[in-house]
Amino acid sequence: MMIPPRFLDEVRNRLVLSDVIGKRIKVVRSGREFKACCPFHKEKTPSFTINDDKQFYHCFGCGAHGDVIGFVMQHDNLSFIDALELLSSEAGLQMPKPDFESVQKAKVAKDMYTLLEATTQWFMQQLYDSRNQNILSYIQERGVNSDTLLAFHVGYAPADRQSLRTYLKEQGYDDSAMMEAGLLRKSDKGEYYVFFRERVIFPVTDRRGRVVAFGGRILPDHLRIPQRGDFTPPKYINSSETPVFDKGRMLYGEAMARQAVRDGQSVIVTEGYMDVIACYQAGFKGAVAPMGTALTEDQILSLWSMISEDEKVPVLCFDGDNAGRSAASRACDRLLPLLKPGQSARFAFLPEGEDPDSLLRNQGTQAFKRIIDSSLSLFDFIWVTHITDRKFDTPEARAGVSKALKNKVATIADRDVQSHYMAILRKKISETFFKRDGFGEKAKKYLTVLKPRKPVFNSVVIYEKILTATIINHPYIYESVGEQYGAFNISDKMLNRLKQAIVSVLEENVDINREDLCLYLKQKGFVQEIGDILNESVYVHAAFALPCVNSDDTNLENIVSKWLDVLNSIQERGLQNEIKQGWKDAFYHSNEDEEEKLRNIVQGTLSE
Repeated sequence: MMIPPRFLDEVRNRLVLSDVIGKRIKVVRSGREFKACCPFHKEKTPSFTINDDKQFYHCFGCGAHGDVIGFVMQHDNLSFIDALELLSSEAGLQMPKPDFESVQKAKVAKDMYTLLEATTQWFMQQLYDSRNQNILSYIQERGVNSDTLLAFHVGYAPADRQSLRTYLKEQGYDDSAMMEAGLLRKSDKGEYYVFFRERVIFPVTDRRGRVVAFGGRILPDHLRIPQRGDFTPPKYINSSETPVFDKGRMLYGEAMARQAVRDGQSVIVTEGYMDVIACYQAGFKGAVAPMGTALTEDQILSLWSMISEDEKVPVLCFDGDNAGRSAASRACDRLLPLLKPGQSARFAFLPEGEDPDSLLRNQGTQAFKRIIDSSLSLFDFIWVTHITDRKFDTPEARAGVSKALKNKVATIADRDVQSHYMAILRKKISETFFKRDGFGEKAKKYLTVLKPRKPVFNSVVIYEKILTATIINHPYIYESVGEQYGAFNISDKMLNRLKQAIVSVLEENVDINREDLCLYLKQKGFVQEIGDILNESVYVHAAFALPCVNSDDTNLENIVSKWLDVLNSIQERGLQNEIKQGWKDAFYHSNEDEEEKLRNIVQGTLSE
């Protein structure tokens, strides 16, 4: 659509730049200009200036520069036409009239927006109707509160095949309009019936917040009319494509997510309506979801357009089963040709059997945050998917995976990004296959889904973390303490699994360095455990566990000595607890023989 330059000038002339910007950020007068903290990068001292006379803004910090249309496009994350439509309305101007066909399409779209909004309101009324109290209670029992329901305009479609049709006819809409909007279907007998029935309804909006489609989730069996025959209805149904709805371009929750991203939230891509709603309610308000399909190129571009920072890296969140991994691989293939400097993505995987909705309900916000924080970079995901469950014990096998990795990276269209990927890939291949011969072949399970768990806080676990952190940061001490560490039974189950993995690799790679050991353990799925152990909360109790450059004999002896002191402390504490519990049991069961054994243990301990 061509916009006459004269019309653009008229929009700029009718609007006061500082007023338009002042509706979005705080501005203060500074002489003949205005100033503000730049909305496009973080700063404490204002470097963003607004000149109404010259009709431009400029940031001396990041270089952002433009007119009123450019500002609204960048700040509101709108296309040129969408920004111009918004500003034209504020200026009291009508957009230029395009050709007849475009006019007709625009009229149809406008009427359809009105129809879909009326339908949304009707669905919401049904949810709050006293006759459907059991439906509302069911949704609330799933943890969705009233504010969230209203924010997403969640509604209910009754079982009746004609009630919505009857209501919309009363509002002046005919069957053809309802058919075109995807609300009605026609049976083989030529009878009209409502498409969405006996389902929880999720209105889908475009980036400007206008309803363009609906998704419907089936009710549980006890709330539905029994089905006749063997037909099993699908769990979700969605609107068909219409003049205002293209499912390959839409993201559920995008309008609210764009606002959240402007407020500093991260973009998180989930798989379904309830996932987005659960994330939003838990505080992750940058959550969106594709419309029941694999992530498309247009949706990826929309994700990047939502983020105003230089680094545009949304987190793609997948279920931890095979289907989730397959979806992640498809997303990776779509992403690679589109990569640009500063534009990428990260991959997060949930425990098998969980989705964001269930994880947030069952384990809480922190569990989901750990999943997001431990997400893989795009490069790491590519590496993971190519070496998982593969052996590299022959030159041919290594050459094969090297070629496959290089072919994958070659799909990156941007030459600069591709060259950096290739450089990292060459380094990774060299480190894995040559510097540490045989190390790569032992990574039997390179990608394991993280299973968030409630942390255990007691002194014994702190001691256990100290022992493990010291081994990871100083693997060269294993020759001195390996026997004691291998025999030591760690009380925390996940830490004990980590210990077993450490022992396994150190038994066969006595000269492995800290970096390779950490990489190996992360490849084995211990990303969360590594993060829990190698941090200040552990080092504050044992500075000797910190990684250091010096590994001479004196330092080795010092670390080994302190490591053994910690082990002895744990064993003494364990013995004391065992004796204490033994006395209780012996006393309770009046077992004199057991009491005598305990006296001998105590005397032996004291004599030492």
